[in-house]
Amino acid sequence: MKFPIPYSLKQIAGIINTKYVGDDDFPILGMNEIHVVEAGDIVFVDHPKYYDKALNSNATVVLINKEVPCPEGKALLISDDPFRDFNTLTNFFRPFEKSASNIAPTAKIGKHTTIQPNAFIGNNVVIGDHCVIHSNVSIYDNCVIGDHVTIHAGAVLGGDAFYYKNRPTGYDKLLSGGRVVIGDHVDIGALCTIDKGVTGDTTIKKGSKLDNQVHIGHDTVIGEKCLIASQTGIAGCVVIEDEVILWGQVGVISGITIGKKAVIMAQSGVSKSLEGGKNYFGSPAEEAREKLKQLAYVKQIPFILDKFKE
Repeated sequence: MKFPIPYSLKQIAGIINTKYVGDDDFPILGMNEIHVVEAGDIVFVDHPKYYDKALNSNATVVLINKEVPCPEGKALLISDDPFRDFNTLTNFFRPFEKSASNIAPTAKIGKHTTIQPNAFIGNNVVIGDHCVIHSNVSIYDNCVIGDHVTIHAGAVLGGDAFYYKNRPTGYDKLLSGGRVVIGDHVDIGALCTIDKGVTGDTTIKKGSKLDNQVHIGHDTVIGEKCLIASQTGIAGCVVIEDEVILWGQVGVISGITIGKKAVIMAQSGVSKSLEGGKNYFGSPAEEAREKLKQLAYVKQIPFILDKFKE
């Protein structure tokens, strides 16, 4: 998430009331999670396991809960609770905006696009040309929809990320300030749910097709010409490369990559990154031919046991 204008280190420290290490006028351009952070961004870290990763990332400013040596060319924000303060910044730069109508006045709707009754189009949404948005679709604030996109009834674009910190008092939610970005010629089936990024974008690229009741988690990127069948659930921060097929009821764990032209057979569970150009099956998903061999061997177990009894 980029700020509307550059802010200084001193200004950011003032917003979250923290100490800092660096020049007062050190420039800050935005804020992002570790997997999408860029030069000029703030990243937060609150666990020793990830200190080095954050300090050595592309981030220019690290919001951290320990006083550590500041890497050259960077700045530090020293906080007793980086998670809380990251939320404070998200709420400052991307606060919730109440809508007063079904189609917000700030929404931009393209030529020859049809919005069916009872659809909701939030603040600052952009929808391209020749689209059809069916009844009871909800498109939350700041989503971007390309041209020739069809979204079927009951779909929700831009819901919050499923991202919580476990505290003694209960689960503390990480606020979402990102977007959903849909490319041209994408079809989204009925009752699909696509969460927005925490600070970046959840992206579905040109020509991909989603069946009914598909869930896409925060900050996930779906490549071009992908097919995703019904009741598939994809967690956050997943990268699915071009022309991948996921058949029905596939589950995909967070933070992995599925390579170009991979095919995942129905009801498979993907627990690690998979190479492209292969067929996969099972839970955990493995190359389909090998997995089917394993199942054939399992079926031989009763016969083997009978041999031992003889």
